[in-house]
Amino acid sequence: MKPVVGMVVSNKMQKSVVVAVDRLFHHKLYNRYVKRTSKFMAHDEHNECNIGDRVRLDPSRPLSKRKNWVVAEILKKARIYTPPSLSTARSESQTDKSTGGGSSSA
Repeated sequence: MKPVVGMVVSNKMQKSVVVAVDRLFHHKLYNRYVKRTSKFMAHDEHNECNIGDRVRLDPSRPLSKRKNWVVAEILKKARIYTPPSLSTARSESQTDKSTGGGSSSA
């Protein structure tokens, strides 16, 4: 087998990731290119992969029932969304209250 490149779709296991590998092939009857996706479980020794990372997998001996691949390298790290911290959100809401954002009763 040759190395494959795919996208990490799950990293909820210890030292293991699930990688989705897309491939295009030409359909003879439809005369169109068709995309198929295969999911492989791969060994991630240092738990470095996150969801959305683009990785290269190398074949290896069977490491478990479904795990026959090893993450060779991370080609591109995913941009991880970090929500604004709660402390800044609280301070903004307190400044809104102090400015008298509501209606005043007479």
